[in-house]
Amino acid sequence: MLRSPAWSSLWSVLRLAMAVFLAAAIIAQLAQSISGAIANGRDVLTIITNFFSFFTILSNTAAAVILAVAGIWYFARGRTATSEPAWLAFALASVTTYMVVTGIVYNILLRGIALEPGSIVAWSNEALHLIGPLFLLVDLFVGPLRRALPWRAVLGIVIFPLVWVAYTLLRAPFIINPGNGDPYWYPYPFLNPNGSGGWGSVAIYVVIIAVAIIAVASVVVGVGRRRGALL
Repeated sequence: MLRSPAWSSLWSVLRLAMAVFLAAAIIAQLAQSISGAIANGRDVLTIITNFFSFFTILSNTAAAVILAVAGIWYFARGRTATSEPAWLAFALASVTTYMVVTGIVYNILLRGIALEPGSIVAWSNEALHLIGPLFLLVDLFVGPLRRALPWRAVLGIVIFPLVWVAYTLLRAPFIINPGNGDPYWYPYPFLNPNGSGGWGSVAIYVVIIAVAIIAVASVVVGVGRRRGALL
């Protein structure tokens, strides 16, 4: 059933629908952040730049784009194909890894953290941290026309998170926190070395998350190889 044209068409439609849903969630939260910045007299450009410095936003943006591309590819070329192209397989494996890690990190480390009242759009928050990651996880197992990737794809997948961590740690000391005026801004508290744990705590969290990303990427590539071999 998972390889039938009817199923492939249905799931491709769901991919397109999820891409629109995630895009709407991102736009809704961005609009709320901008309106809050204007109401509180904060620098809008800084707010927008900070917004797109969250790994959650970047992973969901990438997921929305790749899901849309996957859906369009299927209806344009995929109905006569035996498997997805290698570039699409790698892109799907990458965003699946990032979204699953986003869901795990948020729901384990960040869900209980109090935020500024009115700063979060509730349905958007759940879409970006729960619904989207769960959809990509399900997509890994039931998405049509999966292609097996080589194990070295895991190394390619982890490049972006490493670049993001470096960008975050290098940028943060030069940004004034628009909320409280601190002379630094970190998107997540576990990356902030100014707390009681200092750089040691940050290093531990970075290592743990790096290991988690490698582990998730390995599972994603492994499942893709198993499913791809069956096509």
